[in-house]
Amino acid sequence: MSGRKAQAARNDELIRQAARAVFTADPGAPISAVAERAGVGISALYRRYKSKEELLQSLADEGMDRYLEQLRQALDDDGDPWTAFAGFMRRCLDIGAGSLTMRLAGSFPVTEEMSRKGQELHADTTRLLERTRREGGLRPGIEVGDISVLLEHLHTIRIGDDARMNRLQHRYLELLLDALRTPDAAELPGPAPTWQELRGRYDD
Repeated sequence: MSGRKAQAARNDELIRQAARAVFTADPGAPISAVAERAGVGISALYRRYKSKEELLQSLADEGMDRYLEQLRQALDDDGDPWTAFAGFMRRCLDIGAGSLTMRLAGSFPVTEEMSRKGQELHADTTRLLERTRREGGLRPGIEVGDISVLLEHLHTIRIGDDARMNRLQHRYLELLLDALRTPDAAELPGPAPTWQELRGRYDD
């Protein structure tokens, strides 16, 4: 790339990294907070994204892609089903897959393509859970909505610097994985969130 194009690409990555951090912490933050954290001028940000809504939409769409990538990696793993599932959960936590999309629900219009990806994501997660339940000892009654909510809650942990926060998130993920690997556990109270309930959050 030319010097100008390379700089634009670097700025875009700085903006996206800053936006993920800013809006995960506070979805209502102004777009100027993203420019400040990224260390770029507000004009540079607006040259790439016409509005906060457009930036949020782009980030949420990217988050779905990252989650789907982790799902496919887990489904393609021919090893132990529980190990594949646990690895999927740990990777999702590390890359923030799914968390920002949920945090931003209701902040932007959902495109037809995003709706299609959402259905694909739901179907593939169901496949992963069914395989893990059948062969890996997943607790009965765990559904796609449970995984979405658990990851969302883990990503709300905000204690210490980034390294400390990540270690705490993984600490509590390990506790959750132990709870999820209890095939003889009692029935959970009430059903998991449905696809319609999860999808409905984006219509607020």
